[in-house]
Amino acid sequence: MSHSTSSAILASILADESFHPNEPPSLAEIGLPISLIEGLIVKRLAVIGQASGRQLAGDLCLPFGVLEEVYQTLRSQQVMVHRGSAPLNDYYYSLTEAGRERAAALLRSCAYTGPAPVPLLDYVMSVEAQTIRDERPRRNQLMKAFEDITIDEALFESLGPAVNSGAGLFLYGEPGNGKTTLAQRITQCFGQAIWIPWAIYEDGQIIKFYDAAYHRPYRNEEHVHDLSCDRRWQKVHRPTVVVGGEMTLDSLEIRFDPVSNTSEAPLQLKSNGGCLLVDDFGRQRVEPQELLNRWIIPLENRIDFLTLSTGKKIQIPFEQLLIFSTNLDPAVLADEAFLRRIPYKIEITDPSPEEFHELFARSCEKFDCEYRAEAVDYLLEKHYRQTQRRLRRCHPRDLLQQIRNYCAYNEFPLELKEAHLDRVAGTYFTAGQQSFRPSSGVSAGGSAVPAQPASQLT
Repeated sequence: MSHSTSSAILASILADESFHPNEPPSLAEIGLPISLIEGLIVKRLAVIGQASGRQLAGDLCLPFGVLEEVYQTLRSQQVMVHRGSAPLNDYYYSLTEAGRERAAALLRSCAYTGPAPVPLLDYVMSVEAQTIRDERPRRNQLMKAFEDITIDEALFESLGPAVNSGAGLFLYGEPGNGKTTLAQRITQCFGQAIWIPWAIYEDGQIIKFYDAAYHRPYRNEEHVHDLSCDRRWQKVHRPTVVVGGEMTLDSLEIRFDPVSNTSEAPLQLKSNGGCLLVDDFGRQRVEPQELLNRWIIPLENRIDFLTLSTGKKIQIPFEQLLIFSTNLDPAVLADEAFLRRIPYKIEITDPSPEEFHELFARSCEKFDCEYRAEAVDYLLEKHYRQTQRRLRRCHPRDLLQQIRNYCAYNEFPLELKEAHLDRVAGTYFTAGQQSFRPSSGVSAGGSAVPAQPASQLT
């Protein structure tokens, strides 16, 4: 089915309602081959040995009432047998000798024993129904997402429209100024939760989707008591998938394990409905241009093409906010064709002295340490102005962390005082951090920062 056809179906079925996966009332409504469901039951029993019908249904995330028919079929085929009565008019089941042989063959074919997958088309429709581009975060939503971190007010004038567009953006600037933190907070500007499947099924292949590293379950009273939902879907916070220097082209393709004969979704698929942050871009083990070329079609058409282990190509949505965070100038990393598809390039500049004080005050609060403005003034004068060292937003947190460690080791009370700052500055800063480089001028996300003489603080 084409992309446009599925969009039309969505429009007619969902109308103005938000996506909600309802529990399938019959085997036909599950959308999977009966043989696949039977195989999951047999493999699950082979792994755990014995289970009640309701326990098996819970493990497969399918309705017990729907699976009773499958249980009867497997019993008639002498694949599994009753091992006694279970509560609530249920039975305990185990495999026969023939069932164990069948399970062994199935496990060799595919070792997946988790929740039942959802058909690929159902997943495609769910992404389109929950697309991040339908969200239109406003200034107050950005302010709330960043309320517990300090950020230049002027930055919202550039960051707000960029986030609102749902298009990609570059965050660039010197290291230590919070580009990664900023990118991670952006996801919080959008709707809180989306539904994602545990796994996807297409062309006889099961693709594992849910990843605890990126998908945080969304819990509220309404969701906990919602018994009508299809348990093959999990309600999660909009994901932020962060990948750094370890990123390769292979991580953007479906990963097939030939030992278990199982597949796993690539990073961009797991990030659908949220943000995909390519951190420290330009430091990957592959050339930046190769990675950029991989993104051009998805960014242009909002779709991506992946290849199954069978060789079949599938079309999946590319519906996330793609963010590149880098310490390098985007113009050096990418050509004009790619930069046109990433319409927003926002420089994250160094903090001002006033921001630096505020950062210290907030860090002191987190460390349960009394904030002393005169101590920070001393630090600024001796270890920044006199050395022509540039301010970084990470410095207050890092320096306080070292002060805490030093005080704990020596059994001193935790205090922000000059002697402690001198000591930790000597171990924290390196000669390379003392070089002074004037700002390039007006940034997309802040005010002009002109080059200043050594007697002034940048």
